Amino acid sequence: MKLRIEDNSLRLRLSEEEVQHFADAGRVAAVVPLGPTDTDSLTYALERTENEEFRVTYGAGAITVKVPAALASHWTTTDQNGISATLMVADDRPLKILIEKDLDCQH
Repeated sequence: MKLRIEDNSLRLRLSEEEVQHFADAGRVAAVVPLGPTDTDSLTYALERTENEEFRVTYGAGAITVKVPAALASHWTTTDQNGISATLMVADDRPLKILIEKDLDCQH
């Protein structure tokens, strides 16, 4: 899974295998080591949730994008390439979320 952070946006791109894992398990994650210990890392994840709206959580070196289950199911079982949302994280502070299938990618 690839993570791109730019200005006020997060973009996740998942390989075909990662899309299938997300469909089966409801969660897919990647870890980037940033130092010598396990706590010196950044984890980013995509997670299915029963909540009705998109959410992003951040804490303890982890960014998690949470997608409503119905939307996640539709995305993983159709040829729809991407899903997106704009979250207001504070007054006048939007965060754009884009999740895409990266089906041509050969990791």
